[in-house]
Amino acid sequence: MRRVAERLAADDGWHVTESRAFFAVRAATWDTRFGDDTPAYTAAVAELGLPTGATVLDVGCGTGRALPVLRAAVGPAGTVLGLDVTPEMLAVAREHGRAGHADLLLGDARRLPVRTGAVDAVFAAGLVTHLPDLPAGLAELARVSRPGGRLAIFHPSGRAALAARHGRVLRPDEPLAADRLGPLLAGSGWRLDGYDDPPHRFLALASRR
Repeated sequence: MRRVAERLAADDGWHVTESRAFFAVRAATWDTRFGDDTPAYTAAVAELGLPTGATVLDVGCGTGRALPVLRAAVGPAGTVLGLDVTPEMLAVAREHGRAGHADLLLGDARRLPVRTGAVDAVFAAGLVTHLPDLPAGLAELARVSRPGGRLAIFHPSGRAALAARHGRVLRPDEPLAADRLGPLLAGSGWRLDGYDDPPHRFLALASRR
């Protein structure tokens, strides 16, 4: 989805269409395909360091696997927002009762329906590799975050393990590579605070500058 003909570059509506087409048919079986990743999500949210009463946005929340963990972190006084571009993913989140942990929003991660500086933290699991313009996407996440707000870029598999699963090898120029992600974040309003990429997960933590 990151490669598009030059003649389509000016019309980015293709991104929403392609994303929905890809994820809609997978929504019903999404959770069963990947098993129980709750411990990995719990550990990542713990490292994000959410205070009680915080407002957190889960961008690309999918079926809402992180929403109960985020709710537990911020407590009943906090606010959890779960946003996804695919209606079918949000429908599965509701079927699993996860709407009880968050307000679910249908929307594009590149144009978040959230006011500037409204959230204390952003949780982005498996999101950034699906953004056609990563610097612009990271800048949009920065826009909705207050100064000093936190960002977690997470995946319950490390980069090498995920690449092997898809039958490819890692390239040094990939956006989540350690040498590339820091400058990408810095140019988008973030400071990279932590980077962890063992086989069992990927987690990069950043702060809003």
